[in-house]
Amino acid sequence: MDKYLIIDLITSVLGLTCVFLAGRNSKYNFWVGYLYTAALFVMFWNKNLYASLLLQPISLAINVLGHWRWTHPREGEQSAGDPTALKVSMLSWTERLFSIGTVFLVAGVWGWLLDSLFPADPHPYLDSCVTVLILVAQLLSALKKWDCWIAWLLVNITQIILHLSVGHVFMPIVCGLYLANGLWSLATWVRLYKNNE
Repeated sequence: MDKYLIIDLITSVLGLTCVFLAGRNSKYNFWVGYLYTAALFVMFWNKNLYASLLLQPISLAINVLGHWRWTHPREGEQSAGDPTALKVSMLSWTERLFSIGTVFLVAGVWGWLLDSLFPADPHPYLDSCVTVLILVAQLLSALKKWDCWIAWLLVNITQIILHLSVGHVFMPIVCGLYLANGLWSLATWVRLYKNNE
């Protein structure tokens, strides 16, 4: 097995473990997330996917924020089941529309910059769209917003297209599994939200 397939496989296992734990409301997803971020950096470096590559330091910062927020809720944000845990909440419709507009605006600008600065990127606009969606989904996850799973579903669909287009072997399968986990987690987090957990 060549080194690219090994990196792809390790990244896939770490990613699946991370989202599986997050979907089950486990704070341990963040520890796996730190390793996953490092593996993604290496994988994207090898495939010249620069927008996704540049995402990793930002992703690490969001992971640290999420780890802190999930384990240090403010007054009134505590889960009914565990006062040391952050409860699931939802965005308002205004916040949702703002998030959608931000994704389109930032992805368009970032795609144009990538196309201009890094012509080796095979799909600068798709790469940028996935990157911005991931940032939004991660930030919403870090804040334990139910809406993060909608964003993750969109990420998974676009990532399947992106990974297939550059010849990744395991990641399209992993993204399909992410998609299934996202659907399950969407329903699970609705229950958590209703139970004030």
